[in-house]
Amino acid sequence: MNNLSLYHIFNCVAETGNISQAARLLYVSQPAVSKSITSLEESINLTLFIRNSRGVKLTEEGQLLYQYTKQAFDILKQGEERLTHMKELGVGHLRIGVSSTLCKYVLLPYLNRFLKEYPHIKITIESQSTVHTLKQLENNTLDIGLVAKPSNQKIHEFIPLYEIEDIFVSTNEYIDNLRLRERDKDIFATANIMLLDEENISRMYVEEYFNDNNIRPQHVLEVSSMDLLIEFAKTGLGVGCVIKEFVSEELEKGKLIQIPLKKPINKREIGFCYNKAAYLSDSMTKLIEFVS
Repeated sequence: MNNLSLYHIFNCVAETGNISQAARLLYVSQPAVSKSITSLEESINLTLFIRNSRGVKLTEEGQLLYQYTKQAFDILKQGEERLTHMKELGVGHLRIGVSSTLCKYVLLPYLNRFLKEYPHIKITIESQSTVHTLKQLENNTLDIGLVAKPSNQKIHEFIPLYEIEDIFVSTNEYIDNLRLRERDKDIFATANIMLLDEENISRMYVEEYFNDNNIRPQHVLEVSSMDLLIEFAKTGLGVGCVIKEFVSEELEKGKLIQIPLKKPINKREIGFCYNKAAYLSDSMTKLIEFVS
């Protein structure tokens, strides 16, 4: 197949019927246009134009080729116009990875405001663990993730939102009953300690805290989601490790109480994260500007 520019020049000459006029429209010299037409004719071994004093006229073969080049360049023009229209409207698509907890408590309020500003951007949310989200970002199968701050800053660009604090909570009634049974014993040795499953980033962070402070919970109940942890704690099934910012209302109303620790768990950052090497689409740029 010949260079696309040769067909573009041929198409312009066919439409104008004049090499000089085509040269002006293409911002090239008349000899350059003539040379391009000759090159195209020689490459396909056909005569495409008949030259006369008034300009050029398509041969039968030239007419047939023009039908195809016109269709092709019309489609390209439509594609450009559609892209321009999409950009003007802000049309796009974003794939976001996020855990179910961060989706409910953090992402949805952001998306609510973002989509009011950019209603034509399609959002696909993949609810999964932070570990899975980070792997997908590395493989470029996601655009952006909402995660706890990753350790590998060489690969990931991180936009912090705010800090969160892991705490232990329970009901007053559960703690009172526990103290009646086990008056002077450590709460981690006697209570049902409710934690997220072992593959969860929050669980891993709390396990590091346990190891650093020589804490060995004796009765562990694993729960699949933060929402269930909060509900189980409110029901009085034990002491749950939750994120303080997500139970602020329960703490304020006294439905839950915070268990004091000898050494509080260090706060950690959450934010939006994307691959530094990834192409930033117009939709991605809009979201980054929005959250920044």
